[in-house]
Amino acid sequence: MLASVTQLIDHAGDWALARLADGDRVFPALVSRDRVLDLCGSSALGSPRDTGDLLDRWDDVLPVLDETARTADGWRPLAGLHVLSPVEPRQVFQAGANYRTHVIDIAVAHADGSDGRTVEQVRADAVAEMDTRLQHPPYVFQGLPSAICGAYDDVVLPLDGQQPDWELELAAVIGRRARRVSPDDALDVVAGWTIVNDLTLRERIFRRDAPALGADWLAAKNSPTFLPTGPALVPRTAVPDPSDLRLTLRLNGEVMQDESTKDMLFDVARIVAHCSTVATLLPGDLVLTGSPAGNGLPRGRLLRAGDVMDSTITGLGAQANRCISEQD
Repeated sequence: MLASVTQLIDHAGDWALARLADGDRVFPALVSRDRVLDLCGSSALGSPRDTGDLLDRWDDVLPVLDETARTADGWRPLAGLHVLSPVEPRQVFQAGANYRTHVIDIAVAHADGSDGRTVEQVRADAVAEMDTRLQHPPYVFQGLPSAICGAYDDVVLPLDGQQPDWELELAAVIGRRARRVSPDDALDVVAGWTIVNDLTLRERIFRRDAPALGADWLAAKNSPTFLPTGPALVPRTAVPDPSDLRLTLRLNGEVMQDESTKDMLFDVARIVAHCSTVATLLPGDLVLTGSPAGNGLPRGRLLRAGDVMDSTITGLGAQANRCISEQD
Protein backbone atom coordinates (compact mmCIF):
# COMPACT_ATOMS: atom_id res chain seq x y z
CA MET A 1 0.00 0.00 0.00
CA LEU A 2 2.85 2.43 0.78
CA ALA A 3 4.28 2.25 -2.75
CA SER A 4 0.95 3.01 -4.37
CA VAL A 5 0.10 5.87 -2.01
CA THR A 6 3.59 7.34 -2.43
CA GLN A 7 3.15 7.31 -6.19
CA LEU A 8 -0.29 8.89 -5.96
CA ILE A 9 0.75 11.72 -3.66
CA ASP A 10 3.93 12.51 -5.63
CA HIS A 11 3.95 16.19 -6.55
CA ALA A 12 5.97 19.06 -7.95
CA GLY A 13 8.21 21.02 -5.59
CA ASP A 14 9.76 20.04 -2.28
CA TRP A 15 6.52 19.83 -0.32
CA ALA A 16 2.75 19.95 -0.47
CA LEU A 17 0.14 20.65 2.20
CA ALA A 18 -2.20 17.90 3.33
CA ARG A 19 -4.87 17.04 5.88
CA LEU A 20 -4.25 13.64 7.40
CA ALA A 21 -5.97 11.46 9.96
CA ASP A 22 -4.32 9.10 12.42
CA GLY A 23 -7.32 7.29 13.84
CA ASP A 24 -9.69 9.99 15.09
CA ARG A 25 -7.04 12.69 15.12
CA VAL A 26 -6.97 15.05 12.11
CA PHE A 27 -3.94 17.28 11.59
CA PRO A 28 -2.34 19.53 8.95
CA ALA A 29 0.93 18.25 7.56
CA LEU A 30 3.65 18.84 5.05
CA VAL A 31 3.98 15.94 2.64
CA SER A 32 7.19 15.11 0.83
CA ARG A 33 6.83 11.90 -1.17
CA ASP A 34 6.49 9.10 1.42
CA ARG A 35 7.10 11.32 4.46
CA VAL A 36 4.85 13.64 6.47
CA LEU A 37 5.54 16.32 9.04
CA ASP A 38 2.83 17.10 11.57
CA LEU A 39 2.42 20.88 11.80
CA CYS A 40 0.15 21.05 14.84
CA GLY A 41 3.03 21.60 17.23
CA SER A 42 4.90 24.13 15.12
CA SER A 43 5.27 27.33 17.16
CA ALA A 44 6.77 29.07 14.11
CA LEU A 45 3.45 28.50 12.33
CA GLY A 46 1.29 29.36 15.32
CA SER A 47 0.41 25.72 16.14
CA PRO A 48 -2.23 25.39 13.38
CA ARG A 49 -5.14 23.06 14.04
CA ASP A 50 -6.00 22.59 10.38
CA THR A 51 -4.96 23.67 6.91
CA GLY A 52 -7.58 26.41 7.07
CA ASP A 53 -5.56 28.12 9.82
CA LEU A 54 -2.60 28.28 7.44
CA LEU A 55 -4.61 29.45 4.44
CA ASP A 56 -6.05 32.31 6.49
CA ARG A 57 -2.44 33.57 6.83
CA TRP A 58 -1.04 32.19 3.59
CA ASP A 59 1.16 35.10 2.52
CA ASP A 60 2.85 35.12 5.93
CA VAL A 61 3.22 31.37 6.44
CA LEU A 62 4.38 30.40 2.94
CA PRO A 63 8.07 31.26 3.55
CA VAL A 64 7.86 29.57 6.97
CA LEU A 65 6.52 26.42 5.35
CA ASP A 66 9.43 26.49 2.89
CA GLU A 67 11.92 26.82 5.74
CA THR A 68 10.17 24.16 7.82
CA ALA A 69 10.27 21.68 4.94
CA ARG A 70 14.02 22.22 4.57
CA THR A 71 15.09 22.17 8.21
CA ALA A 72 12.57 20.53 10.53
CA ASP A 73 13.00 17.16 12.19
CA GLY A 74 10.19 14.81 13.11
CA TRP A 75 9.17 13.50 9.70
CA ARG A 76 7.30 10.19 9.82
CA PRO A 77 6.16 7.65 7.22
CA LEU A 78 2.97 8.32 5.31
CA ALA A 79 2.01 4.66 5.58
CA GLY A 80 -0.98 3.98 7.83
CA LEU A 81 -2.40 7.50 7.68
CA HIS A 82 -5.72 8.43 6.05
CA VAL A 83 -5.37 11.13 3.40
CA LEU A 84 -8.30 13.56 3.63
CA SER A 85 -9.26 16.43 1.37
CA PRO A 86 -6.49 19.03 1.83
CA VAL A 87 -9.02 21.82 2.39
CA GLU A 88 -12.46 22.32 3.90
CA PRO A 89 -13.73 25.22 1.78
CA ARG A 90 -16.52 27.55 2.77
CA GLN A 91 -17.36 28.07 -0.90
CA VAL A 92 -17.00 25.91 -4.02
CA PHE A 93 -17.15 27.64 -7.40
CA GLN A 94 -17.54 25.40 -10.46
CA ALA A 95 -16.88 26.52 -14.03
CA GLY A 96 -19.07 24.75 -16.57
CA ALA A 97 -18.47 23.84 -20.22
CA ASN A 98 -14.95 25.29 -20.21
CA TYR A 99 -13.06 22.89 -22.52
CA ARG A 100 -13.69 23.27 -26.24
CA THR A 101 -13.66 19.59 -27.18
CA HIS A 102 -15.78 18.71 -24.16
CA VAL A 103 -18.46 21.25 -25.14
CA ILE A 104 -18.64 19.81 -28.64
CA ASP A 105 -18.81 16.20 -27.39
CA ILE A 106 -21.59 16.96 -24.90
CA ALA A 107 -23.59 18.89 -27.52
CA VAL A 108 -23.40 15.93 -29.89
CA ALA A 109 -24.25 13.46 -27.12
CA HIS A 110 -27.40 15.39 -26.18
CA ALA A 111 -28.54 15.90 -29.77
CA ASP A 112 -31.42 13.62 -30.71
CA GLY A 113 -32.16 14.94 -34.19
CA SER A 114 -35.54 16.31 -33.17
CA ASP A 115 -34.56 19.82 -34.29
CA GLY A 116 -33.56 18.64 -37.75
CA ARG A 117 -29.83 19.36 -37.34
CA THR A 118 -27.19 16.90 -38.48
CA VAL A 119 -24.23 15.96 -36.27
CA GLU A 120 -22.03 18.26 -38.37
CA GLN A 121 -24.43 21.14 -37.80
CA VAL A 122 -24.51 20.47 -34.05
CA ARG A 123 -20.71 20.59 -33.97
CA ALA A 124 -20.59 23.80 -35.99
CA ASP A 125 -23.17 25.43 -33.73
CA ALA A 126 -21.17 24.43 -30.64
CA VAL A 127 -18.00 26.00 -32.07
CA ALA A 128 -19.90 29.20 -32.90
CA GLU A 129 -21.37 29.28 -29.39
CA MET A 130 -17.89 29.12 -27.85
CA ASP A 131 -16.67 32.02 -29.98
CA THR A 132 -19.65 34.03 -28.74
CA ARG A 133 -19.11 33.00 -25.10
CA LEU A 134 -15.60 34.42 -25.12
CA GLN A 135 -17.17 37.87 -25.35
CA HIS A 136 -18.99 37.28 -22.06
CA PRO A 137 -18.05 36.13 -18.54
CA PRO A 138 -17.33 32.46 -17.78
CA TYR A 139 -20.26 30.26 -16.76
CA VAL A 140 -19.83 29.43 -13.07
CA PHE A 141 -22.18 27.91 -10.49
CA GLN A 142 -21.79 26.86 -6.85
CA GLY A 143 -21.32 23.42 -5.33
CA LEU A 144 -21.69 22.17 -1.78
CA PRO A 145 -18.68 21.46 0.44
CA SER A 146 -20.59 18.47 1.85
CA ALA A 147 -19.98 16.62 -1.45
CA ILE A 148 -16.21 16.54 -0.81
CA CYS A 149 -14.35 13.35 0.06
CA GLY A 150 -10.68 12.35 0.05
CA ALA A 151 -8.55 11.46 -2.94
CA TYR A 152 -8.54 7.74 -2.09
CA ASP A 153 -12.03 7.41 -0.61
CA ASP A 154 -14.83 5.35 -2.10
CA VAL A 155 -17.36 7.18 -4.26
CA VAL A 156 -20.93 6.26 -3.33
CA LEU A 157 -23.29 5.92 -6.30
CA PRO A 158 -26.82 6.96 -5.24
CA LEU A 159 -29.50 4.30 -5.42
CA ASP A 160 -31.73 6.61 -7.47
CA GLY A 161 -28.94 7.81 -9.75
CA GLN A 162 -29.09 6.63 -13.36
CA GLN A 163 -26.18 8.27 -15.18
CA PRO A 164 -23.20 8.90 -12.85
CA ASP A 165 -20.30 10.35 -14.81
CA TRP A 166 -16.74 11.46 -14.12
CA GLU A 167 -15.28 14.97 -14.66
CA LEU A 168 -11.62 15.40 -13.79
CA GLU A 169 -10.72 19.04 -13.09
CA LEU A 170 -7.95 21.35 -11.99
CA ALA A 171 -8.96 23.35 -8.92
CA ALA A 172 -7.43 26.57 -7.63
CA VAL A 173 -7.27 26.95 -3.84
CA ILE A 174 -7.74 30.55 -2.73
CA GLY A 175 -5.12 31.91 -0.33
CA ARG A 176 -6.22 35.50 0.15
CA ARG A 177 -9.55 37.24 0.72
CA ALA A 178 -10.37 38.85 -2.60
CA ARG A 179 -13.06 41.00 -4.14
CA ARG A 180 -13.07 42.36 -7.71
CA VAL A 181 -9.57 41.24 -8.57
CA SER A 182 -8.51 41.76 -12.18
CA PRO A 183 -7.51 38.85 -14.47
CA ASP A 184 -3.95 40.21 -14.49
CA ASP A 185 -3.77 39.91 -10.69
CA ALA A 186 -6.05 36.92 -10.15
CA LEU A 187 -3.35 34.26 -9.79
CA ASP A 188 -1.85 36.29 -6.93
CA VAL A 189 -4.81 35.30 -4.73
CA VAL A 190 -4.29 31.58 -5.47
CA ALA A 191 -2.43 29.65 -2.77
CA GLY A 192 -2.03 26.56 -4.91
CA TRP A 193 -3.66 23.76 -6.84
CA THR A 194 -5.34 20.46 -6.22
CA ILE A 195 -7.15 17.73 -8.14
CA VAL A 196 -10.91 17.31 -8.08
CA ASN A 197 -13.24 14.85 -9.77
CA ASP A 198 -16.53 16.69 -10.15
CA LEU A 199 -18.94 13.77 -10.55
CA THR A 200 -22.30 14.38 -12.14
CA LEU A 201 -25.65 12.63 -12.44
CA ARG A 202 -26.27 13.46 -16.08
CA GLU A 203 -29.99 12.69 -16.02
CA ARG A 204 -30.54 15.35 -13.34
CA ILE A 205 -28.94 18.30 -15.12
CA PHE A 206 -32.10 19.29 -16.96
CA ARG A 207 -35.50 18.80 -15.33
CA ARG A 208 -38.22 17.72 -17.71
CA ASP A 209 -40.89 19.14 -15.39
CA ALA A 210 -39.41 22.66 -15.59
CA PRO A 211 -37.16 22.98 -18.67
CA ALA A 212 -37.38 26.77 -18.71
CA LEU A 213 -35.59 26.98 -15.35
CA GLY A 214 -32.30 25.71 -16.80
CA ALA A 215 -29.77 23.35 -15.23
CA ASP A 216 -30.40 21.84 -11.79
CA TRP A 217 -26.80 21.69 -10.61
CA LEU A 218 -27.83 21.10 -6.98
CA ALA A 219 -29.35 17.73 -7.83
CA ALA A 220 -26.82 16.80 -10.51
CA LYS A 221 -23.57 17.55 -8.68
CA ASN A 222 -23.86 17.37 -4.91
CA SER A 223 -24.38 13.79 -3.79
CA PRO A 224 -22.11 12.85 -0.85
CA THR A 225 -18.59 11.84 -2.04
CA PHE A 226 -19.22 13.32 -5.53
CA LEU A 227 -16.24 15.67 -5.22
CA PRO A 228 -13.04 13.69 -4.47
CA THR A 229 -10.44 16.35 -3.67
CA GLY A 230 -6.68 16.10 -3.22
CA PRO A 231 -4.49 14.37 -2.32
CA ALA A 232 -2.67 17.59 -1.42
CA LEU A 233 -2.48 21.32 -1.99
CA VAL A 234 0.56 21.96 -4.17
CA PRO A 235 1.70 25.57 -3.68
CA ARG A 236 1.56 27.88 -6.69
CA THR A 237 5.28 28.51 -6.29
CA ALA A 238 5.84 24.87 -7.32
CA VAL A 239 3.46 25.05 -10.31
CA PRO A 240 3.38 28.76 -11.22
CA ASP A 241 1.80 28.35 -14.66
CA PRO A 242 -1.40 26.28 -14.97
CA SER A 243 -1.81 26.87 -18.71
CA ASP A 244 -0.41 23.53 -19.91
CA LEU A 245 -1.07 20.82 -17.34
CA ARG A 246 -2.09 17.33 -18.45
CA LEU A 247 -5.30 15.87 -17.02
CA THR A 248 -5.67 12.09 -17.36
CA LEU A 249 -8.43 9.87 -16.00
CA ARG A 250 -8.42 6.08 -16.37
CA LEU A 251 -11.45 3.91 -15.73
CA ASN A 252 -10.42 0.39 -14.73
CA GLY A 253 -7.07 1.08 -16.39
CA GLU A 254 -8.48 2.42 -19.68
CA VAL A 255 -7.75 6.06 -20.56
CA MET A 256 -10.96 8.09 -20.76
CA GLN A 257 -9.83 11.71 -20.34
CA ASP A 258 -6.43 12.89 -21.55
CA GLU A 259 -6.21 16.58 -22.32
CA SER A 260 -4.17 19.70 -21.58
CA THR A 261 -5.46 22.79 -19.84
CA LYS A 262 -4.52 24.50 -23.13
CA ASP A 263 -7.99 23.43 -24.34
CA MET A 264 -9.70 25.70 -21.79
CA LEU A 265 -12.06 28.31 -23.16
CA PHE A 266 -11.44 30.68 -20.22
CA ASP A 267 -8.10 30.41 -18.43
CA VAL A 268 -7.76 30.05 -14.67
CA ALA A 269 -7.10 33.74 -14.07
CA ARG A 270 -10.23 34.76 -15.96
CA ILE A 271 -12.37 32.32 -13.96
CA VAL A 272 -10.97 33.40 -10.58
CA ALA A 273 -11.38 37.07 -11.49
CA HIS A 274 -14.98 36.52 -12.56
CA CYS A 275 -15.84 34.70 -9.33
CA SER A 276 -14.41 37.62 -7.36
CA THR A 277 -16.70 40.07 -9.16
CA VAL A 278 -19.74 38.07 -8.04
CA ALA A 279 -18.69 37.06 -4.52
CA THR A 280 -15.92 37.64 -1.99
CA LEU A 281 -13.38 34.84 -2.31
CA LEU A 282 -12.25 33.42 1.03
CA PRO A 283 -9.05 31.58 1.94
CA GLY A 284 -9.49 27.86 1.38
CA ASP A 285 -12.24 28.24 -1.23
CA LEU A 286 -12.11 25.99 -4.27
CA VAL A 287 -12.45 27.33 -7.81
CA LEU A 288 -12.97 24.47 -10.25
CA THR A 289 -11.98 25.21 -13.82
CA GLY A 290 -14.02 22.74 -15.89
CA SER A 291 -13.54 19.25 -17.25
CA PRO A 292 -11.98 18.19 -20.56
CA ALA A 293 -13.46 15.82 -23.12
CA GLY A 294 -13.65 12.10 -22.46
CA ASN A 295 -16.63 11.90 -20.12
CA GLY A 296 -18.78 8.81 -19.97
CA LEU A 297 -22.01 10.05 -21.52
CA PRO A 298 -20.63 10.57 -25.06
CA ARG A 299 -18.99 7.13 -24.80
CA GLY A 300 -22.16 5.41 -23.62
CA ARG A 301 -20.24 4.14 -20.57
CA LEU A 302 -21.27 5.47 -17.18
CA LEU A 303 -20.07 4.54 -13.70
CA ARG A 304 -21.03 1.28 -12.05
CA ALA A 305 -20.29 -0.23 -8.65
CA GLY A 306 -16.86 -1.83 -8.71
CA ASP A 307 -15.34 0.69 -11.15
CA VAL A 308 -12.05 2.31 -10.19
CA MET A 309 -11.10 5.79 -11.37
CA ASP A 310 -7.40 6.70 -11.40
CA SER A 311 -6.78 10.40 -12.05
CA THR A 312 -3.66 12.51 -12.45
CA ILE A 313 -2.79 16.14 -13.18
CA THR A 314 0.77 17.18 -13.97
CA GLY A 315 2.66 17.99 -10.78
CA LEU A 316 -0.32 17.54 -8.45
CA GLY A 317 -0.18 13.83 -7.66
CA ALA A 318 -3.08 11.49 -8.34
CA GLN A 319 -6.37 10.12 -7.08
CA ALA A 320 -7.73 6.57 -6.91
CA ASN A 321 -11.43 6.15 -6.13
CA ARG A 322 -13.50 2.98 -6.16
CA CYS A 323 -17.22 3.21 -6.88
CA ILE A 324 -19.63 1.46 -4.54
CA SER A 325 -23.41 1.32 -4.46
CA GLU A 326 -25.25 3.26 -1.79
CA GLN A 327 -26.92 0.06 -0.65
CA ASP A 328 -23.48 -1.33 0.21
